Amino acid sequence: MKIVITGGGGFIGFKLAKALLARGTLAAEKIARLTLVDQAFPADLPKDPRLAALAGDISDPGFTARAIAADTTSIFHLAAVVSGAAEADFDLGMRVNLGGMRAVLDQTRKCVHPPRLVFASSVAAFGGDLPKVLDDSTTPAPQTSYGSQKVVSEYLVSDFSRKGFIDGRSLRLPTIVVRPGKANAAASSFASAVVREPLNGVAYECPLPPETGVWLLSPRRVVEAFMHAHDLPAAKWGSNRVVNLPGITVTVAEMIEAIGKIAGAQARKRVSFKLDARIDAIVKTWPVRFATSRARALGFEADLGIDTVIRDYIADEGVRAQ
Repeated sequence: MKIVITGGGGFIGFKLAKALLARGTLAAEKIARLTLVDQAFPADLPKDPRLAALAGDISDPGFTARAIAADTTSIFHLAAVVSGAAEADFDLGMRVNLGGMRAVLDQTRKCVHPPRLVFASSVAAFGGDLPKVLDDSTTPAPQTSYGSQKVVSEYLVSDFSRKGFIDGRSLRLPTIVVRPGKANAAASSFASAVVREPLNGVAYECPLPPETGVWLLSPRRVVEAFMHAHDLPAAKWGSNRVVNLPGITVTVAEMIEAIGKIAGAQARKRVSFKLDARIDAIVKTWPVRFATSRARALGFEADLGIDTVIRDYIADEGVRAQ
């Protein structure tokens, strides 16, 4: 088993890599090589003979040809320009999110055997006039450039699978909470920051009102979802290669309440509000409630609740809640 993770230097990609190395197998086959592909990598890369890191631009076909060797058996395609950045810089989003996907897919056609490809899509695929609860029959109608780029990529993954070039599966990810470190350019960055900063003793100005709802999933669950999606046989997917992952609906107010319960009133008081109309306009287009019967039937799971998500973050990241 020879695996490539694009976006492997990012938070989720790096967590996935460590989980795969610890597990040692994928689809019941021994992992012989794991290549991380990104523009930069964490300083604490594991010293493992199976692991390699390759820095470059995934939208450059020449670089992608070096990253995805002919004997590659599995690809996790996570590399992307995130939502807020893709909206602010249309050309960059198109180059990386669509050009990168096309470069990856074109390279898969040169593999000895059609590789299994898991694509990180997003619930930003949905927007516009939506029902109160979305389900597997809801038609994507993205209202951001990022969402549009994800939907086009989903169609490409499905068509390349239909043609037999790859065995693809696309996961529409909820907002991933809690991400450690500093906020990035994603419009969803607030959903981690509103938990992370007060727990670490830092004051935080939330750019969205307390009633803002988020459809979310923890880092633990999303890593499990990537591996589970890969290991499911192609027959389980059939012709429909896209699934909405399960999540939980939580408002900003409920996140703050959970912080107070876990870390005390002082932590909760570190959150204040300063509306950012640009972020609000993007986030308002995102759905917050899903019925995910297909994902459940395929064996994907959500978190138990926001309290569990926060406690897992504290445990996984070694946070000493302030």
